[in-house]
Amino acid sequence: MGALDGRVAIITGAGRGLGREHALLFAAEGAKVVVNDLGGGPDGSGSDSGPAQQVVDEIRAAGGDAVPNFDDVTSAAGADGLVRQAISEFGALHVLVNNAGILRDRTIINMTDEEWDDVVRVHLRGHFMPTRAAARYWREQSKAGLTLRPSLINTTSTSGLFNNPGQANYGSAKTGIATLTIISQRELQRYGVRVNAIAPAARSRLTLATPGIAESILHPPADGFDPMHAGNVSPFVGYLATADCPITGRIFFVAGGGIHLFQPFAIIDSISKDGRWTVAELAEQAGRLADVPFSLGRLPI
Repeated sequence: MGALDGRVAIITGAGRGLGREHALLFAAEGAKVVVNDLGGGPDGSGSDSGPAQQVVDEIRAAGGDAVPNFDDVTSAAGADGLVRQAISEFGALHVLVNNAGILRDRTIINMTDEEWDDVVRVHLRGHFMPTRAAARYWREQSKAGLTLRPSLINTTSTSGLFNNPGQANYGSAKTGIATLTIISQRELQRYGVRVNAIAPAARSRLTLATPGIAESILHPPADGFDPMHAGNVSPFVGYLATADCPITGRIFFVAGGGIHLFQPFAIIDSISKDGRWTVAELAEQAGRLADVPFSLGRLPI
């Protein structure tokens, strides 16, 4: 018996890297998987049906059940078609893992309009469109009295939550995804949907291109446990996808053997008065807020 027996899952960006590892683990745990991938380059250019089909072939060769999908998840039609395919092929949809992404790194001064727009579109819109399509289906099922115990898992990044210079487009989109996760949980819980997000750290095409990447991440160890192997992240994603997982509305940093819970934005200090401030009063009292310790976070690896 697998932990995901009877569950139907869509995984976007599943032709390579983290998405591929998620798809293989889900199938090994008994899920029926729709493997979505356009097959483009790390910057989003081009397309190739090969990667998604290869993952499907690998799953089927191991005795699992999967179908490929090549829809563009940033379009409403593509996202709707993706959800329809899961239902048509397997009779239902229980899990959506939003994972597709690209990189076009540049400092803000040098970044082009297209580099900003394309990265935000693929990551943030590419999460929103499948989320909306799946949510509409889950709402219908809930109103019909069916209990699917759906799970939605998003992919954010420490490049946004902890920040990484040279990735204003990517980091902004990823921080937006974290907020989208929390709002989605509050809106969709009435339909029985659980929404969570992971910020993974693993060796992939995208992380290898990240500015300032550590040498220890670039190269796997000669032997023993490889803490940066992409497959280390997938078991926790699989757990979040199980029907009985109790976790909702949370964001986790996942790397190696570590699973770390984030605290969303919190107020840490303040000044106040009865009534409206003047600029002169603020000049006298607000300046001390510059000295309040403000940690941007450090990776626990």
